[in-house]
Amino acid sequence: MRVLTAAVFALAGLIFFTSFNTAKGTNIRTDASLLKLSDLIQERSHGNGELNESNAALRDDVEALAERDDGSTKAEDDKLAALEQSAGTQRLTGEAITVTLNDAPPDATAKLPGYPEPQPDYLVIHQQDLQAVVNALWQSGAKGIKVMDQRLISTSAVRCVGNTLILQGRVYSPPYKITAVGDPEKMQKALAASRAIQNYMVYVNVYGLGWKVTEDGTVTLPGYSGTVDLQYAKPVE
Repeated sequence: MRVLTAAVFALAGLIFFTSFNTAKGTNIRTDASLLKLSDLIQERSHGNGELNESNAALRDDVEALAERDDGSTKAEDDKLAALEQSAGTQRLTGEAITVTLNDAPPDATAKLPGYPEPQPDYLVIHQQDLQAVVNALWQSGAKGIKVMDQRLISTSAVRCVGNTLILQGRVYSPPYKITAVGDPEKMQKALAASRAIQNYMVYVNVYGLGWKVTEDGTVTLPGYSGTVDLQYAKPVE
């Protein structure tokens, strides 16, 4: 019995020490650690943005040197330029539209009869909403798409965590702007025909989610400035 009692006190002491060591004298039930994590994410996002700009400048320098010294023919240069345009690494100018998505007001209520009062999940933009817009624009024949300030390429992934967008190492908050270069009429028809967007429009009309489509005239999209190296998992040896 004495041995069991001693063991219980020893375990209690270990838990107390572990908790104290984790807390470091602070209240571990506060959101301070989450705030620090959010600050870290924003800091890394800003750093990634600066690295992308630096990478883009270096790429321009490398391409300028390559054009001067590569000894290629005009036909080869034209073929390379076409491939770069298709890959999204070069600027693209043309007629464009912009779709803006935004969260609903936090105190929103159902605007139409027969609909339930909103859950918090009903009032925020989700990953599938952004993907629906991007997919519809590609299906319409869009020549290039920019989400916020970044050009999309074939390996781009639009992901949301909570109510933030993570795109190519950068973090964004709503409102989200998606700009596409192509035929404005075809792009707007594709948006209207999308089943996923039609479902989204129900939430726009009932709960006040943001939806705005504007014709921008002639716009120049930036070229993709991040790395184009593919990264993939490797089996553990």
